[in-house]
Amino acid sequence: MSAMSDYLELKFLDHCLGTAAFTHPSTVYVGVSTGSFGEDNSGTEVSGGSYARVALSFAAASGGAASTNSTATFPTATGSWGACSHFGIFDASTSGNLLIHGALSASKTIATGDVLRVNSGDLTVTAA
Repeated sequence: MSAMSDYLELKFLDHCLGTAAFTHPSTVYVGVSTGSFGEDNSGTEVSGGSYARVALSFAAASGGAASTNSTATFPTATGSWGACSHFGIFDASTSGNLLIHGALSASKTIATGDVLRVNSGDLTVTAA
């Protein structure tokens, strides 16, 4: 299950109701955390150990959901990232705005030398 951030909820409403246009990001990036992201972009995104967000692409939405259509590979961990349990989709590779967030289907502990991958079709964003 996924949820829109406060930021995206307001942009969506403004755009759909004609208050202000919203230009979609040219690229979105996935990041992981050891705890839930908050609606206000608070949370515990991984840092250090060569961690970096990676670009992500999606197929067109259908049936209220959109899934990744390519594999996203994070850098090889040069230190422990901890038990990654949640994801965030951002509009920038660093800083930027949290757009959508949710829990991974299973927590994964990333140790030195591990490579985290999000395989094509494995990350699905739903609208309810």
